[in-house]
Amino acid sequence: MIENIYSELKIGDVGYVEKTITESDVYMYAGITGDFSWLHVNQKRAEQGHFKTRIVHGMLLVGLISTVVGNEMPGAGTIYEQQDIQFLKPCFINDTVRAQTEVLALLPAGRVKLRTSCYNQHNELIVDGTAIVIPPRQHVITEKIS
Repeated sequence: MIENIYSELKIGDVGYVEKTITESDVYMYAGITGDFSWLHVNQKRAEQGHFKTRIVHGMLLVGLISTVVGNEMPGAGTIYEQQDIQFLKPCFINDTVRAQTEVLALLPAGRVKLRTSCYNQHNELIVDGTAIVIPPRQHVITEKIS
C-alpha cells in the first residue's frame, strides 16, 4: 500500500490496478449489494438484451477506481469527496480491467483533482470521470514493536 501525502503529489502522477473480472466477482458483488439484475446474473435473459450477454456491474468498476485511490494514487488515508463518472462501453465477464487515476490539479485546502478511468484488455476506455479527493497532509507514523 502506498501513502502519498498532498505535498508529494505532482500533476501527471498515475496509479493503477489491473484485475480480470470473473463470474464469481460479479456474483459476490451482486450478493453484497443486492443488485441481481438480469443484466448481470441471468445469461438466458441477457442474451435477449442490448449486449447479448451479461455485463459487469458498472459500480464494481468504480470500486476498482476506489481501490486505486485508497491504495495507490494518492493512496492510504485518502478521503473521497466527489466522483463524476461516465460509463462509455460495457465490461464483460472475463475482461481484464485497468483502473487508473491521474493527478490533474492540486487544489486549495489540500484537495486533489484526479482523472479516474478504466480500460479493458483492448485498451478501450470503458469508464471515464473525475474525482476530488483529500490525501493525507502528513505520513502516518507507526512505531516499531520491539
